[in-house]
Amino acid sequence: MGNVIIVGAQWGDEGKGKIVDCLTEKSDVVARYQGGHNAGHTVVIGDEKFILHLIPSGILHKDKMCIIGNGVVVNPQALITEIKELKARGVVVSENLKVSKNAHLIMYYHEILDGWKENEKGSKKIGTTGRGIGPCYTDKASRSGIRMHDLFWPEQFKEKLEANIEDLKRTHPQNLEIKRLVASDIYNAYISFGEQLAPYVDDTDITINAAIKNGKNILFEGAQGTLLDIDHGTYPYVTSSNSTAGGAMTGLGVGPKCIDEVLGIAKAYTTRVGEGPFPSELKDETGEDLRAKGAEFGATTGRPRRCGWLDFVVLRHAVRVNGLTGLVITKLDILDGMEKIKVCVGYKYKDKVLTDFPKELPILESCEPVYEVLDGWKGQNTAGVRLYYELPQNAKNYIRKIEKTLEVPVTIIATGQDRDDIIYR
Repeated sequence: MGNVIIVGAQWGDEGKGKIVDCLTEKSDVVARYQGGHNAGHTVVIGDEKFILHLIPSGILHKDKMCIIGNGVVVNPQALITEIKELKARGVVVSENLKVSKNAHLIMYYHEILDGWKENEKGSKKIGTTGRGIGPCYTDKASRSGIRMHDLFWPEQFKEKLEANIEDLKRTHPQNLEIKRLVASDIYNAYISFGEQLAPYVDDTDITINAAIKNGKNILFEGAQGTLLDIDHGTYPYVTSSNSTAGGAMTGLGVGPKCIDEVLGIAKAYTTRVGEGPFPSELKDETGEDLRAKGAEFGATTGRPRRCGWLDFVVLRHAVRVNGLTGLVITKLDILDGMEKIKVCVGYKYKDKVLTDFPKELPILESCEPVYEVLDGWKGQNTAGVRLYYELPQNAKNYIRKIEKTLEVPVTIIATGQDRDDIIYR
């Protein structure tokens, strides 16, 4: 299989967890390279549903190594809880999980800051999960962050922690939650977290590069999606890390020459959670039907996802900034029963039709979708189909339309929640 990056091609929630789970069969290592426990990857195996937030989906295969890279921000308490829950369900979590020494830690005060900053925005909220992700990345960029390995150097950790809390109390004198922070309590809690996580902590950059050198197949797992990338997304309605393919390099400490394929995951329609522009959003009965049929609720927060037609402007952008070599289309079965299906082929802005994704937020917020109408396959089903030739003809036409428009092959199609409801081409 080689070394493959899996990246969301829309606003996240594209079904990456299932695809990583399926491709793990041909991989030796699955490595997560950015984001935090604001992500939620859902995998259904038989009657069991697993929702993973920090640990790569490959953990469900006991003979695969899973890596949480330096580009991930880790809430140690959340990671410990996730490990315990997996073990309680019979999943092996031992030497097969490695966590980077250089991963930055989400501290208690990051969650306080996240909620406070979001509330301060009032009507201009960005829809953050409130899990402390942004403030943790802020500390990382300002060189005041605390990393996993700091927990094993108590004096150094204590000094950094006390300095951060002192600075927070000085800069946020009116915030009662910050005012009540006690450095010694946080110190003791995190030292305990470090003791519990110590067996998993590793020089992951050395480990993954050794695996590459030895010819192992690596699956690079991203969280969120292209349009939530801090640089290439709908800023400021984005996450705080590089969720595009380039983030795999910096988030794990590998060079670009080792990458063989970049697969973009996209739903057969479009969704997004939280605030921000969404040109092809459907605020009508069709949008409600997509949400209901697709069970479109956030795996992490449970928030209802906004739903809309497939957007080629978004996907063209994703192809370009990620260098996609292939596409994976998920949830094709959710379009079953539709007589007509629309696809967004451009954005109308004033007297122009844009086919490239605009970077200016005022333009994007003023765009109207330009649609092309395709025939659906009402009366025929794609649900559970596992061979391409068995798809209804109009479903095949839909896939061909995607390939022709984006000039990228669709290599995998998911036709249901179950692990085996998938077509490999």
